[in-house]
Amino acid sequence: MNIFGLSFPREYIFALVIGLVDGILTALVLAGGKVVNSRDSIDIMLVLRISIATALSGAFIFFVAEYVRLRGELIHAERHLNLTSHGHLVTTQLGRIVFSDTLRGTAILGTYSFFGALLPLMSGAVLPGLRWLPIAIAITALGLLGIGLARAVYGNTIRWAIALIVAGVFLTAVGVKLHVI
Repeated sequence: MNIFGLSFPREYIFALVIGLVDGILTALVLAGGKVVNSRDSIDIMLVLRISIATALSGAFIFFVAEYVRLRGELIHAERHLNLTSHGHLVTTQLGRIVFSDTLRGTAILGTYSFFGALLPLMSGAVLPGLRWLPIAIAITALGLLGIGLARAVYGNTIRWAIALIVAGVFLTAVGVKLHVI
């Protein structure tokens, strides 16, 4: 699949997209209050902690969900094949492939989730005088991601961009209200 002229293996696009979106949105929720309401600027160690926490949380959730989904597909295939023993395909080479594919997807998601959180927040640490810069970068990135995704799936670019921007603005407002950090 081609997004912004970059080619990615089709089976890992889901992990890449979810990682970026999760990283950006989680960073907005966690750091929104700090960026908007605090007189102290966000520092590099806080940016790294938020990025690591985002990556680990997203990766764990993805691994569990994807592994359950893929194992479920194997079980579904057993039923369609009228196999008498249940759970047999999961213990075969197919089961090991499902596990390794899930690990690869998890690594991709974790990496992109980390950078999705890191890049906008790092701008606030590097340029502390520009308080709204991390939020502006994150919301702009979501809009651009929406455009790229719309093109990849032949969707309406305006609708996709607006949907992700609205999600970013909404979750920033939630982060400001919760003031987690």
